[in-house]
Amino acid sequence: MITMAFISSSPKRVVFLGDSVTQMGAEPGGYIDLMRGMLKAKNLEGKFDLMGSGIGGNKVYDLYQRLEKDVLSKKPDIVFVFVGVNDVLHKTWGKDVDAGKFELFYRALIRKVKASGAEVILCTPAVIGERTDFSNAHDGDLNKYATIVLGLSKEEKCTLLDLRAMFLKYNLSHNPNNLEQGILTTDGVHLNPTGNKLVADAMMEVLLGR
Repeated sequence: MITMAFISSSPKRVVFLGDSVTQMGAEPGGYIDLMRGMLKAKNLEGKFDLMGSGIGGNKVYDLYQRLEKDVLSKKPDIVFVFVGVNDVLHKTWGKDVDAGKFELFYRALIRKVKASGAEVILCTPAVIGERTDFSNAHDGDLNKYATIVLGLSKEEKCTLLDLRAMFLKYNLSHNPNNLEQGILTTDGVHLNPTGNKLVADAMMEVLLGR
């Protein structure tokens, strides 16, 4: 009798590229950590290998500069890009960042990842302050940068995860007192447990749809 050995395929390598939100997402209780738990609960831990690559303070230019070393060298199949908050903040602080350069380096990053054969999933920057009446100091610029990411997703044919829209929708339903923080974030930017769960659920839905 001839027996056939079962050969399991290698897991898809998924790299999460971003700033401190992504860096914290790889820590216990962060959204990447939660996603690993979700995969295990679904008996899918062998299907994906999740890797965090977030560094606090990073702007899109920084992601582009470290792309080869921190991402492409790992030969990913899928790359989530989640950036923009620091680009907005540094622009406000008068640093050498503007919407044109943001789009230029973001597009170059996308094309370099795609040239490696990996799929790129773009995430809009979520929040800098959680007030629902658009009175957060950075809402205007954040909306502008989120719109750039949306446009790039269409032009470069990348999957879009519109976290900006998701966070706004959630806060409209769960922030009746118009608080600046504490609904999905600890400080208006970095995720609390509820925010991490929201991002993990959204990313997992996209990931399992590949």
